[in-house]
Amino acid sequence: MAEAIALFAGDPAEGEALRRLEAVLFAASIPLSEATLASRLPEETDVAARLKQLQTVYANRGVNLVEVADGWAFRTAPDLAALMTAEREATRRLSQAALETLAIIAYHQPVTRAEIEEIRGVAVAKGTLDILLETGWVRLRGRRRVPGRPVTFGTTPEFLNHFTLASIADLPGLDDLRGSGLLEGTPPSNFAMPQPRDDDALDADEDPLDDEAPLYDDGELDRTGDTAKDGDGETDNQDR
Repeated sequence: MAEAIALFAGDPAEGEALRRLEAVLFAASIPLSEATLASRLPEETDVAARLKQLQTVYANRGVNLVEVADGWAFRTAPDLAALMTAEREATRRLSQAALETLAIIAYHQPVTRAEIEEIRGVAVAKGTLDILLETGWVRLRGRRRVPGRPVTFGTTPEFLNHFTLASIADLPGLDDLRGSGLLEGTPPSNFAMPQPRDDDALDADEDPLDDEAPLYDDGELDRTGDTAKDGDGETDNQDR
């Protein structure tokens, strides 16, 4: 067994008080007041003096004794705080509305918000499009050459990378969807899968984005304020 050594020089009684104080503070999950510490130490202990003494002992160590709020606690030395930092990637699940909107953009691009709503049958909330833009999977392509000049949306290379697609043409076709069980029933006889494209070339009815016009105007993105919303914050077009 290793020989015990005195960590605190001087009066043995003071050294023992410091040891007890250190142990109580180390085990505490919250800062402890001087009154609470005094209840754990011999009655004659000068708690304030021992705290200052212990604070001096730990002044140049990896942890410091600090006074916080109305109590005392051990904390990592400020200059070592970076060692305690951990970076974590937060995984956020897309809502059903966002997944449906993403699928429509991928297959029908370039597509406007109104065209997405027409396909889905419900109004698209602004937050849904914002989330897709934040993921980096969707981009603003241009403006449709119609009254109001609505923004057109398309997918990005990051979309292909995330879903392991060599090109947008590798999106599942009708037979693939039916074979995987994602398509139930028989589609109408005149149903045809769109031919997706994600190149930068603008359609004949598209204009490039400009810096002067707002990307989102109130009429384009805030139409849901006067209609009843469903569980996803979106509205049924039939109610408008």
